[in-house]
Amino acid sequence: MNKKITPGKLREMKEEGEKITMITAYDYPSAKVLERTEIDSVLVGDSVGNTVLGYENTMPVTMEEMIRHTKAVSRGLERPLLIADMPFLSYQTSVEDAVRNAGRFIKETGAQAVKVEGGSEFFDQIRRIIDAGVPVLGHLGLTPQRIHQFGGYQPRGRTVEEAKKIYDDAQKLEEVGVFGLVLESIPKELGRKVTEKIDIPTIGIGAGPHCDGQVLVFHDLLGWTEFSPKFLKKYADLISTIEEAVNGYIEEVKSVDFPTSEHSYEMDEEILKELMDYLD
Repeated sequence: MNKKITPGKLREMKEEGEKITMITAYDYPSAKVLERTEIDSVLVGDSVGNTVLGYENTMPVTMEEMIRHTKAVSRGLERPLLIADMPFLSYQTSVEDAVRNAGRFIKETGAQAVKVEGGSEFFDQIRRIIDAGVPVLGHLGLTPQRIHQFGGYQPRGRTVEEAKKIYDDAQKLEEVGVFGLVLESIPKELGRKVTEKIDIPTIGIGAGPHCDGQVLVFHDLLGWTEFSPKFLKKYADLISTIEEAVNGYIEEVKSVDFPTSEHSYEMDEEILKELMDYLD
């Protein structure tokens, strides 16, 4: 078996020019599939809210929901690095809340790191989480926990002011001690400049091909959702496959073509005879 992937290993991969692969997943069956692949890291994202739980966005997701889903993924993984997303208001309220909730992920779920959205406004929380012994993955650009402030999911960093803040915050987050940085929905030129400037790995999602790695949501890349942003490439069409399978099942049940004897249990002949005599 290949060795366990660690935050330090991701940095080594950047230094060696090897691209990093990350997938966002939310449950045990998905984790079991990913464990059979060569994926480097798995993120249990708060996007579970809109992808799996049916929320409009990530804002309603709670710590308890994140812990439940991270536990499920952890049970199916061994080799990939497992990162848990800190949900809205799990770290923004205070340094104490940030450290306590980050620690819960490590103690209760089997995750090896947490992801925290935001830049300079949360340096104190991120620093203290790291000081407590919890590795942190940063997240800049489009940060979904601030969509009400942003006014939607449009890309960030398209103005000089926004681009400068992302660029400066990336360097400061490295100084604070994050082991890597997610860059979401920013111009590819900015993604390249940030990646070249910092020594920690960048993981892009809509940030161009020059990032040190890429992340997509398991359900999205499989075509299991109708979500179709510009940055997404669908590698399968599971919605059509699942619809076809379910319709096939419905048709065969209605026509009594399922189940057949192949799918049925049988009784030993002597026991069956004794039972029939009794029933008759």
